[in-house]
Amino acid sequence: MLNCLGTVLGIFISVPLLLFMAVPYIRKYVAGGVCKSTAKLNGKVVVITGANTGIGKETARDLAQRGARVIMACRDMAKGEAAASEIRAATGNQEVIVKKLDLADTKSIRAFVENFLAEEKELHILINNAGVMLSLYSKTADGFEMHLGVNHLGHFLLTFLLLGCLKQSAPARIVNVSSLAHYGGRIRFHDLQGEKCYNWGFAYCHSKLANILFTRELARRLQGTGVTANSLHPGAVYSELVRHSILMTLMWKTFSFFLKTPREGAQTTVYCAVAEELESVTGQYFRTF
Repeated sequence: MLNCLGTVLGIFISVPLLLFMAVPYIRKYVAGGVCKSTAKLNGKVVVITGANTGIGKETARDLAQRGARVIMACRDMAKGEAAASEIRAATGNQEVIVKKLDLADTKSIRAFVENFLAEEKELHILINNAGVMLSLYSKTADGFEMHLGVNHLGHFLLTFLLLGCLKQSAPARIVNVSSLAHYGGRIRFHDLQGEKCYNWGFAYCHSKLANILFTRELARRLQGTGVTANSLHPGAVYSELVRHSILMTLMWKTFSFFLKTPREGAQTTVYCAVAEELESVTGQYFRTF
């Protein structure tokens, strides 16, 4: 009886102790890799959508630190200006500019591009980062289901309108932030707008699959132009992306220890944007490095 009690007591004490000792290793694994490239971007022009928060903001901070002229394309100008001010102060780079862009409105996209082309002569890196997730059913200004409209179609149009500038600025890169969730996606051509059957979780997955397919076809069509296109999964990141779901927000807060910080989540994006070894790599999907 005493031996049995001692064994149980030993397990009761040792299991929490082992878990405690494993904490640093678990956190290191969750954090993922770090972009080790020391590439400088002086004289380079970068556009990042959704750069006022989360991994978009951390990507903007990193590329600004490398000397790039960073155009932060944001829907919320107040948040964008606050983020840009913070980045300018932290990096000493005053070439961090905020421009209005609402990916849920094609008029806003066209206005952004018109303004950009009127003020900028070159574009070396386009990072399609902005996105919505777990949104209740709604449509963009042009009648597209919100996930598909913002995450894919908005970036599709933006990229198409900027292709000429990217080609003229080659070598140039297009980086599309997708998600591992694309494995759960299906392109439902018979119900693209989700009017017959809608599930906000699957709608996000469908839009992320569209990002992957778009990247592959774009890379094929850009062969020989000096412009590359790659997509990536940033990992599970503790950010505002789940803000539309109270349940997911609570889960994100509860398990935040097991999620990447926005800076950690931005590393794959930065890698795809600057790594020297990817200069001629195109049409690929990156999860880690």
